[in-house]
Amino acid sequence: MCDLWKNTTDARVAVGAIPGQIAYALERLPPARHIKLYNSGSFFDHQAVPPEDYEPIARIVAGFETVIVENHPRLCGDDCRRFRDLLAGDLEVALGLETAHEDVLKRLNKQMTLSDFERAVRFLVAHRVRVRAFILLRPPFLDEQEGVEWAIRSMRFAFDVGVACCVVIPTRAGNGMLELLAARGWFAPPTIDSMERVLEAGLRMQRGRVFVDLWDCERFYDSAACGPPRRDRLHQMNLTQKLLPPV
Repeated sequence: MCDLWKNTTDARVAVGAIPGQIAYALERLPPARHIKLYNSGSFFDHQAVPPEDYEPIARIVAGFETVIVENHPRLCGDDCRRFRDLLAGDLEVALGLETAHEDVLKRLNKQMTLSDFERAVRFLVAHRVRVRAFILLRPPFLDEQEGVEWAIRSMRFAFDVGVACCVVIPTRAGNGMLELLAARGWFAPPTIDSMERVLEAGLRMQRGRVFVDLWDCERFYDSAACGPPRRDRLHQMNLTQKLLPPV
């Protein structure tokens, strides 16, 4: 359901490798106020990012207002607090909630519960770390209407426990497993109509920022004519956080 599997290694990352990669990238990127460090895994997994690299990373990103990392809810602990204290700017941790539907969450093999997610968020917020949540729109085992309803309920749950930002991600096939589930009738991708409904509902809550992920959005079009303007509308709603007239 995401691309982590494409680049995840099966060996411990060497000390110094990640600071070197970040420095290499920043030499080639335009200036920015915020940075996201995406490492195909959990940032606070010691096998993925050695703790010895926290200080070098913090020095390299000292010019940014916000540093965003991804992490598994069950790996949120003192390392998060330690890394936050090393940063010149704010730390934001992105957690995969996926869905507040407990049965579906268990079947996704996320290896966490809603209680685990809530504990992680409350710990981070208590230590001045902002949290964003990733929410799947129509994960396996839900039909289209259920997918919309549970995405909205998942946003409510995330905001209730202290999340400041929700990112809704249309569930995409691509690694073979979802194709297998689709062949068994257990998965189908969501429509752009559902993407619109969920983003609109999230913005109406006015409880925090809400975005819908538009990467590869054309695969969800139901019309070549109206798909691009509908995507543009979603993009503008992401940027402005305001409801716009439908296409």
